[in-house]
Amino acid sequence: MAKFILFFYVVSFLCLVLTCSATLYIVGDTSGWDVSTNLNSWVKNKTFNVGDVLLFQYVSSTYTVNEVTRNNFNGCDVTRAFKIYTGGNSTITLTKPGDRFFICGTKLYCLTGMKLQVHVNGIQGAGAPAGAPASAPGLAPQASTALTHASPHLSTSDGSLHGGRDSLFAVCLGVVLITLLSVAIV
Repeated sequence: MAKFILFFYVVSFLCLVLTCSATLYIVGDTSGWDVSTNLNSWVKNKTFNVGDVLLFQYVSSTYTVNEVTRNNFNGCDVTRAFKIYTGGNSTITLTKPGDRFFICGTKLYCLTGMKLQVHVNGIQGAGAPAGAPASAPGLAPQASTALTHASPHLSTSDGSLHGGRDSLFAVCLGVVLITLLSVAIV
């Protein structure tokens, strides 16, 4: 009987942990990371949390995503980026709370509005463990993660993943009920 109770608590804990979720935001939605995208409008009414992921999609070889300081963001200073992403599809996990600043590496594009500031809340999502290393200035540029096929579960309208948390919750609830029935039968 004690083993069943321990099993129940372990399963319940795992279900609780696994139902936490991160959100994938496709920057600019269908317009992507582009000089024609109104990034100020896109970022409004969005809440970013630790563990969420930004996906920058771009096709032009002149585009990059440079992570910079607030001062470099305000002045479109592309010479002092501490991270540079290239390759057309760049994913950036938001690993710590605070403001993050991204600009296009082509200064003219940055000056015309191809830059993005996001405020990250300290709420931990499942996308990054609590002890995930935070990025620091001076690190070598990271290679982009190229995505060849978009997931059918992604919604570009609100940035949330569908099917994941709700489906997992339903499965976990089923496991808990089966566990309880097993304990009641024994």
